[in-house]
Amino acid sequence: MAEKIDSQLQLVYQTGLDEEGNSVFQTRRYNNVKPDATNDSVIAVAQVLSNLCDDSLSEAIRQDDSLLVGTQG
Repeated sequence: MAEKIDSQLQLVYQTGLDEEGNSVFQTRRYNNVKPDATNDSVIAVAQVLSNLCDDSLSEAIRQDDSLLVGTQG
C-alpha cells in the first residue's frame, strides 16, 4: 500500500501580458503541506493565500509524493 510522505502546493498566477499579448505566469510553491490534509483544506489555504496577492490566481495544484516500496525514516 502506498504511503503519502510529502505534499506541496503550487499556486500559478497570471502576472500580466507579454509584448505579443500572451499571458505571463508565475508559480509560487509551498512545501511541507501535511500529506493527510484534505483537498478542501488545501483549497481553502490556496484561496486565502491568493487573496494576499495582487495577481490573478490561474491554477492551484497539489502535488503528493508517495512511498511505494521501502521504508521512510
